[in-house]
Amino acid sequence: MKKTENIISLNKICKSFPLEVGGVQQVLFDITFDIHAGEFVAIMGPSGSGKSTCMNIIGALDTPTSGIYELYGRDITNMTDDELAVVRNQHIGFVFQNFNLLPKRNVLDNVMLPLMYRGMTPDDRVIRAREMLHRVGLESFEFYLPTQLSGGMKQRVAIARALAGEPKLILADEPTGALDSKMGNEILRFFKQLNKDMGITIVMITHEFDIAQYANRLIHIYDGRINYDGPIPKSEAILTKKTKATR
Repeated sequence: MKKTENIISLNKICKSFPLEVGGVQQVLFDITFDIHAGEFVAIMGPSGSGKSTCMNIIGALDTPTSGIYELYGRDITNMTDDELAVVRNQHIGFVFQNFNLLPKRNVLDNVMLPLMYRGMTPDDRVIRAREMLHRVGLESFEFYLPTQLSGGMKQRVAIARALAGEPKLILADEPTGALDSKMGNEILRFFKQLNKDMGITIVMITHEFDIAQYANRLIHIYDGRINYDGPIPKSEAILTKKTKATR
């Protein structure tokens, strides 16, 4: 896959939610951007900016009210829930803030979980999961329960699970939010390594500028609109200006 090839293409994406009192509240306004293979992109914005809604659309967890979303050149805008579930399983690796590990299943089982829906044999699932645990440095912990691991180790298990399906895209939602600064920086350095060494495209959602600086490109959303799209700026001050950067 060439680095210039689009993995994600959003074109005039809008999203509205119905209100209990009637009417709708629009959360996203004409969101348009492309993300190419091999990029490490941070999508940043304050609470209530619409970045989480944007993430849900990128991750095929929700659909836009209007606009077009193409993933790997395929229009997935109007897919059914079942079709979107297949897209998520086959094409996107997810890493969440709170890890989303099954507490009563061991580390190996957690990593194998998404592979159960791939039609892989039990033996192949074990082999793949062990390969991914080795990649994140946790090959000695496969029979531990999540409750026996530190926060940083739990997040590495989550990364191994995301990598198990061999996705070209990882979507990380506030991946350091439940970690202390030392563990958080370790996870972010690991993301940079995955991006550099394996060419995995990473889209990371964050509300913190120092976290976004680990990426190579920043998309800043403010009040449901793209406020900045370009290289990581030297100062967060530019993000308070309602001007869109030219890449």
